[in-house]
Amino acid sequence: MRIPAPRGPVSASLLDLLTSPETPSGDALADLAKAARGACRGTADILRDDDLQLTLFCLYELHYSGLDTVPDTLEWHPGLVGLRLDLEKAFEAALRSAVPVPALPDPTSEAVAAELFRMAADDDGPSVSRFVAAKATHEQLQEFLILRSVYQLKEADPHSWAIPRLPVGRAKAALIEIQADEYGGGRPERMHSHLFAVTMQGLDLETEYGWYLDAIPALTLASSNAMSLFGLNRRLRGAIAGHLAAFEMTSSLPNSFYARGFRRLGFDDTVTYYFDEHVEADAVHEQIAARDLAGGLVEAEPALLADVMFGAATVLALDALMGEDQLMAWKEGRSALRVQPAGAAAAALDRVALDRVALASGVTP
Repeated sequence: MRIPAPRGPVSASLLDLLTSPETPSGDALADLAKAARGACRGTADILRDDDLQLTLFCLYELHYSGLDTVPDTLEWHPGLVGLRLDLEKAFEAALRSAVPVPALPDPTSEAVAAELFRMAADDDGPSVSRFVAAKATHEQLQEFLILRSVYQLKEADPHSWAIPRLPVGRAKAALIEIQADEYGGGRPERMHSHLFAVTMQGLDLETEYGWYLDAIPALTLASSNAMSLFGLNRRLRGAIAGHLAAFEMTSSLPNSFYARGFRRLGFDDTVTYYFDEHVEADAVHEQIAARDLAGGLVEAEPALLADVMFGAATVLALDALMGEDQLMAWKEGRSALRVQPAGAAAAALDRVALDRVALASGVTP
C-alpha cells in the first residue's frame, strides 16, 4: 500500500520514521511512543481521532501487504510493536466502554447462536442499504464503494488471523469453510475482494488497495482496526469469532438492497454480482458462523463467551456509528468522505488536489 498523508503529529512522526533510509532509533521510537500515549490520554474520542486511527492502521498494515518503501524487517521491530500495543490498549478500552454488550447467554452452541440472531434482528441502526436502494445518487454510490474499499479489497484477511488461534475442532473447521468461500474456493476470479474490485471498476474507480485511504474518515479506519486488533491478538480470539459471526449475519439482506440500488441507476449484473453473490453466500455463512464458529468455540472454551458477544456487539455498534455519519452527510448534501475529492467520480485521487481541498475546508490533512 502506498504511504498515506499524515493526519497529525503522531502519524506524521511514524511515517517519517518508516520512510527514513535509516532504521528507527530507540530514542526516536521512545519519543514517538510517549507522544502517542499523551495523544491517547488527550483525545476526546479515539474512535474518531484521525491521527491515532491512521497511526494504528499503518502499524497494522505492516502485518498485511506492507507499506511501499518500508522494509519488511520492520514488521516485528520491538519499538513499533510496543507503539502498537500502547495504541491498542487505549483503543480496546474505548471499544469496551462504547460498545453495549447484552446479558450473556448460556455457554452452549444453540444459546449463543440464538442470542446472536436476536442481536442481529434487533439492530435498528441507520440503514445505509435502504438509502442506497431507494435514493443514492451515482456519486453517493461511488462514495459508498470508496468507504467500503478499506476492508473489501482485502476481504477475509483480518478474520483469517484467527485460523491458527482456534483449537482444532468444530470452530476451526467452520472458520476455514467460510474463509474458503471468501477466497473464491481456489479460483482467483471468484475471490470476493476481486469481485468487489470489478464493481469499483464499473463505477470508474481505482481498485488499488489503499488508493483512497486519505479520503477515509477515522471511524471507518476504526472499524478496520477493530478487526485487526481482534485477529492479531490470540487473547481476543473469541472477539474475532463473534465479530465474523455478526458480520455475516448482518450482510445478506443489506446486500440485496445494495444490488437493487445499483440496478436502479442502470448498472448491470457485472457490477452487481459482488452483492448478488453475498446475498446467497452470507445466508449460508451466517448459520455456520453463529452455530459452529461462535457457538462451537464457546462450547470448546466457555471462558471466551464474553469476548464472543463483545466482538459481535462491536460490529453492530461501529456499523451504527458509521451509518449515522454517512446518512447525515448525504441527507445534508455533503460528501461522506473525510475530504471531498475533486469530482467524486475521479479515477485517481491526486494527493495534491486532496490536500488542497482539505486545507480549503479547514480539515487538517
